[in-house]
Amino acid sequence: MTDLTSQGKTTVAPDVLVTIARLSALSVPGVSRMANVSGGVNKLFKRGIHDGVRIEVEDNVIFANLYLILKPDVNIREVSREVQQQVARALQEMVGMDIGKIEIHIEDIDYEEEVKPA
Repeated sequence: MTDLTSQGKTTVAPDVLVTIARLSALSVPGVSRMANVSGGVNKLFKRGIHDGVRIEVEDNVIFANLYLILKPDVNIREVSREVQQQVARALQEMVGMDIGKIEIHIEDIDYEEEVKPA
């Protein structure tokens, strides 16, 4: 009987990690949208600059920075913790990689959402 698991390997593009992190963060109630991350030199070396996500992988361990704009009148601490948990769970379940850190950066509150006419 042959071992089918040793016939090849799977690689995951960094953009896949960014997409998983972004969609997981946006699924958390209280998150309005992702904030743009400033470019600079980091733009050349890190993925997800415009998606509000920066992902780095070191020795098969994921380190993520998420830049969020929250909805008004939410508990920032609770939303941040929920985003950390959801993103970590999604990355671990979907890709099977270990999580080093998930840093949350609240960039703004989306008060314009309240001002829209009904």
